[in-house]
Amino acid sequence: MPLRPAVLATFFTLAASTSAVAQEPLRLENLKRCGDLLENRLQDWCLKVGGLGAATPQLKLAGKALPPDALQRDGNQLRLRLDSTLHPSGPLWLEDGARRSNAAWLTLRNSHVVAAKPSEVAKNMDGLTTYVDLVSVLIEEDHDGRQEAERLAHKYGATVVGSIAPLNLFQLRLPAKDLVERDALVLRLGSETSVDAVVIEESAAEESEQAAPRPEAPSKPAADSDEWAANRFLDAVTYYQRRLPGRHTPIVPQPVRVGVIERGVDFDTADFADYLGSCAPQRTCVYARDTREPDGHGTTVAGILAAKWDDGGNTGFLRGLDKASGGFDVIVDRNSDAGITANIAASVNLVEDGVRVLNWSWGIHRVGAKDVYGDEVDSLLRSGIAMSGYEELLEEFFLWLRKEHPDVIVVNSAGNGSAFSGTDDYRLPSSFITEQLLVVGGHQRSEREGVAVDEPAYAVTRSSSNVDMRVDITAAACAHASTAKAGEEGAVHCGTSYATPMVAGLLAAMLSINPQLQPEQLRMLLRRSAMSIGDNNDFERSDAQDLTAPILPSERNYQLNDKDVGRSARLDMQKALDLAVQSRTRVR
Repeated sequence: MPLRPAVLATFFTLAASTSAVAQEPLRLENLKRCGDLLENRLQDWCLKVGGLGAATPQLKLAGKALPPDALQRDGNQLRLRLDSTLHPSGPLWLEDGARRSNAAWLTLRNSHVVAAKPSEVAKNMDGLTTYVDLVSVLIEEDHDGRQEAERLAHKYGATVVGSIAPLNLFQLRLPAKDLVERDALVLRLGSETSVDAVVIEESAAEESEQAAPRPEAPSKPAADSDEWAANRFLDAVTYYQRRLPGRHTPIVPQPVRVGVIERGVDFDTADFADYLGSCAPQRTCVYARDTREPDGHGTTVAGILAAKWDDGGNTGFLRGLDKASGGFDVIVDRNSDAGITANIAASVNLVEDGVRVLNWSWGIHRVGAKDVYGDEVDSLLRSGIAMSGYEELLEEFFLWLRKEHPDVIVVNSAGNGSAFSGTDDYRLPSSFITEQLLVVGGHQRSEREGVAVDEPAYAVTRSSSNVDMRVDITAAACAHASTAKAGEEGAVHCGTSYATPMVAGLLAAMLSINPQLQPEQLRMLLRRSAMSIGDNNDFERSDAQDLTAPILPSERNYQLNDKDVGRSARLDMQKALDLAVQSRTRVR
């Protein structure tokens, strides 16, 4: 019997719908620990996947297929159980026929914290969003952290739900229904002799200058302005490609792993479209969750490191070194949405997984912080009680880093509040004084013509950039965002968030040349190679013109009359690479 027209129409509609689903990109949108976060051996992971078809795709971890019985499916949600003693940390991706998803980094390390649900947050007296029943306690070093956390939980009717065990930090879910009950319990917990500090999470979306411009925000450069020329970006790429395979004294570059604390990357952009599935050795690889935000903060930050050249809005420095490098792993991860605590948890896991350079394009100001003009900073604010907890948490992190991983360097943005980066009561984490934290300010090209790149007037300090002696180096603050279509010109995004990966990428390249370089040596080479910017202020701040710590005579071969002495330091990528090459044979 012939089919009726209506039936035929329904049939073809269903067929077209099925075909459309089959062609939809396969994307790993979320990957996080679930179930019991304190269980270290049998770990449960929850995956949110876009573009799933009727068949369940195959999962691969570090290049090896995982058994089907390790996976359960519920719609577009997958649940994976792994025995951490049988698998390494590594990139995880999905394969469905010819389709490949993006690869996200699955760490089998043990630092994981829980993010609050919308019903578990409230506004405090400062108008800031804060967690109601989730807090973290830092246990004193002379106690068994897990055992003491369980004792405290039993005493106060709480439950231990997460941890950063290497820092002796444990997350508790309190029996609190509102902030009054929470604060009462926090006071009691803080009075325990075994508790070093209580960390209260005030979580809000990390903002960039692009997302939340100040009323007096500086103007952005023209779309065709070559901002990176101020740091000799192309000169550095050319130098690396030619010098390392040099005929007379070739250098065998080493692979380097870079950690980027961000939510994810948009793999549908032209900049990242070829980072799907497995990644060949000795090239730049990107491992991240898919965000579907072509101009998102994480996509732009990661793009400065790894975006494909000449196809989208951004241009990745490390990607430009592929022909000569030993390979760079760019791992983008943020653990969960549990604010600063999650940032530190992700950082600990990444370091334990072999990361040498951490990119922290984030920071916070305390309520009441003043900018250089005496006005209150109005972005990325946290209360005094939250800042106190974060300060203790960051101190524990850097103490652990110095003891267990002294060769790791953290690169942090100075911030965009037109404030002072080094005031520890008001700005974190840039105010910390440690050899393993390098702070980056931002500049942009001046409008003067006919000025040589090595002249101080070639670039000007970006007025929104935080300043002072704690800033180590300044780099170009403006970059092009990625685009959904190839060949489009991305919007210009500005902020110290985007200056930071310029420096992080350069440090990774320097370490690929000489892996023996330590954090303080890396800082020294950056400062010795730096060009200058701004006026000579004789080591004194004058009208907030000192964007960085002034260049010292010791950084110019003790030449007191050197023209750079007393000025702020501007990144010179090519010269820094040259000094890294020289460091292989010179003792400094």
